[in-house]
Amino acid sequence: MTTSATPNTGSTESNEAASSPASQTAPQSSASSASSASRVDARVSPRGTLELLSQREIDILTNASLAAERSEMFEMFRRCALAVLNTGNEEDNADAIFERFADFSVEFTRRTRGLKLMVRNAPKAAFVNGKMIEGVREHLFAALRDIVYIGTEIETSPRYNLTDSAGITDAVFHLLRHARLLNPELRPNLVVCWGGHSISRTEYDYTKKVGYHLGLRGLDICTGCGPGAMKGPMKGASIGHAKQRTVGARYIGLTEPGIIAAESPNPMVNHLVIMPDIEKRLEAFVRLGHCIIVFPGGAGTAEEVLYLLGILMDPANAHIQLPLIFTGPKSSAAYFEKLDHMIGEVLGDAARQHYQILVGDPKGVARRVARSIKEVRNQRRKSGDAFYYNWKLHIPSAHQQPFPATHEAVRELALRKDMPAHELAVNLRRVFSAIVSGNVKADGIRRVREQGPFEIRGDAAIAQQLDELLRAFVAQKRMKLPGSDYEPCYRVIAD
Repeated sequence: MTTSATPNTGSTESNEAASSPASQTAPQSSASSASSASRVDARVSPRGTLELLSQREIDILTNASLAAERSEMFEMFRRCALAVLNTGNEEDNADAIFERFADFSVEFTRRTRGLKLMVRNAPKAAFVNGKMIEGVREHLFAALRDIVYIGTEIETSPRYNLTDSAGITDAVFHLLRHARLLNPELRPNLVVCWGGHSISRTEYDYTKKVGYHLGLRGLDICTGCGPGAMKGPMKGASIGHAKQRTVGARYIGLTEPGIIAAESPNPMVNHLVIMPDIEKRLEAFVRLGHCIIVFPGGAGTAEEVLYLLGILMDPANAHIQLPLIFTGPKSSAAYFEKLDHMIGEVLGDAARQHYQILVGDPKGVARRVARSIKEVRNQRRKSGDAFYYNWKLHIPSAHQQPFPATHEAVRELALRKDMPAHELAVNLRRVFSAIVSGNVKADGIRRVREQGPFEIRGDAAIAQQLDELLRAFVAQKRMKLPGSDYEPCYRVIAD
């Protein structure tokens, strides 16, 4: 049994840990292949919003009968907690991670002023000198904050109608506000960076250079919170911010329960938010951001691009400015040529008008972003929209409703050339969402293992373009982290 160093005194409490005696002596089971020496037990006290819990919230977390009623919420938090504690791992197969740490558990202990967590058989990498790394502790309680709020407020309160477009947008707003991300006193300065977790060293270094020049210009960074192109811009920006003596720079990471295990939060993130699903995560990106940069990536990056193009091509958003820039090192020019070609052939030249491609020029990208954000600020002022949350952006309901990545749902997706381009983009986004699920999410991996690859059906011209782009992703090793063999979780069929 481990002990905490002091009673709960808020932010001054240290959190001690020790290797679990049980795990040191017990033989390894097939469900847990990690060595016993890599496991830790610890008592941990909260920071941030979890320091101020109502008695009802504490009851929910500590009352055994209520916990039984909310077992799904507790299992979701356990998995998110494991992902946070497993930060820095080089595994993007969520199913394998959960299997390896099947004996990981979290318990809640009630205290007069709040609660404590007891984590058992946690990854040792989350601790230094017997104490949990401070950034990991912040992420752990950010996960608890969001999972509790989702489970007790968003999904159960009649206040939020999650079948209605306005209700979903309102729920996203309240999740971000609850996480203290919305600050009406800040001028527009948030750059959303999208890109893959499996990228080359050259591409990673390029994302850092772009981030550096963004940081020099006082711009904050928001990414999907994981490694690769999600970590690089934050790391680069931190140097730019340090040179400018910028105080309070934001490195925002937005994730969701299905993806967090495969893309554990990188250590640069100082504001972690877990959204209920991928659709609300994507909406949070475009409501928060003032400009979006796309670095090289795989299926997840294509999903994000198609999501935004589906919004920008909607006639209801003709007046909205949300700059979109594709960039990478010169060696990645072919990647953007292939992506641009697919977009033009499938969605039409009108879709290509919504983004710019700028290769091999980190400083030029930062300059263009800074100019674009000034234009966004002027447009928001004229329209009366908030700087901190883009209320006036219209997001089609089909883009907001969660898509179940099942074999039947994927097979029934309509991919026809005679569809309106912004509606076709919605279904194309869902295709790539299913591929992401089959590549790295635990549920999707199990479905593919049990039922075989997803069948993606569409008009011959669309199927050909999709197949060529996906083949390029596989050849460039963008589907999985290097060192693992990739077997496609999909099959493209021309109708």
